[in-house]
Amino acid sequence: MPAKPRSPLDILLNDITACRTCDLPYGPRPVVRAAASARLLIIGQAPGRRVHDTGIPWNDPSGDLLRTWLQLTPDEFYDSSRVAIVPMGFCYPGKGQSGDLPPRPECAPLWHAQLLATMPHIRLTLLVGRYAQSYYLRGRTRPTLTDTVAAYADYLPQFLPLPHPSPRNRLWLRRNPWFEADVVPLLRQHVAMALTG
Repeated sequence: MPAKPRSPLDILLNDITACRTCDLPYGPRPVVRAAASARLLIIGQAPGRRVHDTGIPWNDPSGDLLRTWLQLTPDEFYDSSRVAIVPMGFCYPGKGQSGDLPPRPECAPLWHAQLLATMPHIRLTLLVGRYAQSYYLRGRTRPTLTDTVAAYADYLPQFLPLPHPSPRNRLWLRRNPWFEADVVPLLRQHVAMALTG
């Protein structure tokens, strides 16, 4: 029996997995999940060290909080037939003085447009953190991340900007209780509509 021909997305994901464009301190290990049938797209920052070690996106305390915000179980969150996970930088960039280094700038221009072209059923894109927001809301972001997240309604129905759920941002959440009170319930509604509508 002849082998099933590989889809354009399968070929692209293989190319991303084999990418060696950057010189990285811990070596390349691209972390991405996508399927042509996906309806929800989560664009985050870059894998942390734990995610680099496991190869599982959002497999850390940040991911735990993100799943709580989205009201998704791990099985739902990691169902790539419905949820695509595409970071701004696919590999762990290494440590800086005050946390992880920023995502490598080569990744998004090299791979994002190609990936998005293979996922025609995306109904909602979550932009998690300022790197994703700056790239996808070019010229439309507000002066601060807080202002951009507060103006979420201006970006719907295509995008919904979120703060990064990192433990480092717990102070931001305490200072901005409106996010969990007002935005998270709306976020859950839009995620449910994207996945089931």
